[in-house]
Amino acid sequence: MGLFDLRPQATRRTPEEMLEHLNSFDLELKFSAGVWFFSPPFSRFHARYKPELNIEQRLELAAGLADYGLAGLEAHYPNEINEDNLSLWQQFAADTKIRLVTIVPLLFWDEQFEWGSLSNPLDGPRRAAIERTKRTFELSKELDTDFVVVWPGIDGYENAFGVDLVAARDRFAAGLAEAMDAVPGVRVAFEPKPYEPRGHIYYGTTPEGLLLAQKVEAQLAHPENRRLLDEGHALVAMNPEVGHMLMAYEDLPYAFSLVLEYGRLAHIHWNSQPLGNYDQDLNVGVLSPEATEAALYVLKMYGYQGYFGIDVNPERMPVEQALRNSMDALRAANDRINALDHERIIWATEHPDKAPGWLEAYLVRQRARFPERLAPLPELPMDAG
Repeated sequence: MGLFDLRPQATRRTPEEMLEHLNSFDLELKFSAGVWFFSPPFSRFHARYKPELNIEQRLELAAGLADYGLAGLEAHYPNEINEDNLSLWQQFAADTKIRLVTIVPLLFWDEQFEWGSLSNPLDGPRRAAIERTKRTFELSKELDTDFVVVWPGIDGYENAFGVDLVAARDRFAAGLAEAMDAVPGVRVAFEPKPYEPRGHIYYGTTPEGLLLAQKVEAQLAHPENRRLLDEGHALVAMNPEVGHMLMAYEDLPYAFSLVLEYGRLAHIHWNSQPLGNYDQDLNVGVLSPEATEAALYVLKMYGYQGYFGIDVNPERMPVEQALRNSMDALRAANDRINALDHERIIWATEHPDKAPGWLEAYLVRQRARFPERLAPLPELPMDAG
């Protein structure tokens, strides 16, 4: 498919232009899902509650969700997709029309990555991580995926005393740039996470992901990569995960707007999560559904056109039900934001001195099952002519 054009995300609009955009643009809810959670994961706390499934069995489950809206799958290399099962994945895509949206280099599981992957101070494991990332890029090109998600889950520290943190970050960025120049024209979608499994993970927050993007792109030297950058395309974009953002106490609409401001939102992993806490990967909308609505509204404001990736850990329900629930939660939230009075919302946010508290009162009534039982909504000065 080539690089999807993210540049329109950075468009600045006047209030009048924003209103026109909100009234004419609807989010297209194209759903993808990680094949990793189709089989119950290993846990150090309890036995698997459901039988472990191989890739063929997982793909069979995914195929049954095509009519419900599942349009893409995501997989890690080399444990979930590899040279030995490429034909299986290709036949699955041909039969179901469910695309392979991304391949993710497995840079956090192997014993060799005990001390990190791309940031590892030991030459052998770091070189292995770079070569695995290169091979993932090659497969991404061969299978025409949209981007390669990079997650530095094992790159970090617990005790920072004496650690050359700048050098560690430099190694990570340089390793990623080397792999990208070896296989030019492939977009990275970087996924930050503040902690877990490491006590602190490098480039663990949304702003740090943007810093990494600029740092890596500045090091790219291949003519094809330089051409794309000169045309304004992001080669290091982002794949923020809602749960990771909330682990870092980030505000969803603000954090998403930062990525959109720089035209770098390639993909999103959706779930729900309490602030802080361990990474729970709850179904979308289980906690703080109003945060889901606010996040969708900012995506609508800046014209996000990518996939909505579901990344959940349904330990206590069938994976098919978890995916249906999560897709329905996003569909319902999207219907709610589309039904809002965009004109009055924009006016109220542009005239806070003339509409104090109005937006809060309006949203209360929009979410109320019986809004007629509440006091009438205060009028805005714009309504008085």
